[in-house]
Amino acid sequence: MTTDLIDDKDFMPLPESFDSKEKLYYSMGETCEIFNLPASTLRYWEKEFDVLKPRKNKKGDRFFSKNDIALIRTIHYLTKVKGYTLQGARDALKNNFIQEADNATIIASLMEIKEMLLNIKKELD
Repeated sequence: MTTDLIDDKDFMPLPESFDSKEKLYYSMGETCEIFNLPASTLRYWEKEFDVLKPRKNKKGDRFFSKNDIALIRTIHYLTKVKGYTLQGARDALKNNFIQEADNATIIASLMEIKEMLLNIKKELD
């Protein structure tokens, strides 16, 4: 797979402010901001993907763990970057979850490196 096939605007690497050691849980708003998705999309994915089960408080507010964030990143990668349908993404997660999660992580790392190199290039010009 070449990097030309990856549209930068569709794949959202985790921002620098996201530190997985910093917090145990992220609110719906924080999670939406990380992935640049509306809350309705995350709620819909929660219904569509049985493995995505954020914690809820008594009010029903959702809180996403680091594992949930990794799963959302993989679902985002499959649906937004690779163009899978929701059924295709469910099948991919069921059959090759570890491989797909690794692919999403690798792509995110490459995108971060690309952004860093472009910033260095700007500074040199």
